[in-house]
Amino acid sequence: MSIEDHPAPRPVHNSETVHSTPIFDVVEDQVVLQEGGEPVTRAYLRHPGAVAIVAVDEQGRVLLLRQYRHPVGAQLWEIPAGLLDIAGEPLLETAKRELYEEADLQAERWSQLIDHLPSPGSTDETVRIYLAEGLTEVPEDARHPREHEEAEIITRWVPTAELVEAVLSGAVRNANTVIGALALQALRHRCGTEAGHQYTAGR
Repeated sequence: MSIEDHPAPRPVHNSETVHSTPIFDVVEDQVVLQEGGEPVTRAYLRHPGAVAIVAVDEQGRVLLLRQYRHPVGAQLWEIPAGLLDIAGEPLLETAKRELYEEADLQAERWSQLIDHLPSPGSTDETVRIYLAEGLTEVPEDARHPREHEEAEIITRWVPTAELVEAVLSGAVRNANTVIGALALQALRHRCGTEAGHQYTAGR
């Protein structure tokens, strides 16, 4: 049997939204986990989902943004990312918009790198990470104004090997960054691609 996640929903007798926020809802479901069993309560965050971007320049470096994250009270090094907060917007268009808004960049080549579930025990959030290549800067007079946490963003280009080492040492802990860095390293190993050459995620 192949190692592959597959849908296996359980019967839900009742579902109630107990709290709503601009980003997510807190939901309580009465769900039957075993056939013939009694319903049990499971609470989780209903989330719109998100995208993230591994942006790689011609030298094989990855773009990181340093941004303050209040829930953990820390400034984290992250790859660009954003919510699926515009109804009907395709995931790739959201990724292009986030790269433009957060990093003042556009990309000529896009490919799907990896999908992941950040915390499936507590939220239904899904994240798709894209690989962006062939980067160009957005002219200053066309850049998106940033506010709140994004107003303090600092950018840095980091060689892939250095980023992977930072991930493995625990110096960088943002989930999208960890997963994106390791996926990129695996892709480089699979393709035998050196810096300055185009990667192909193949999806």
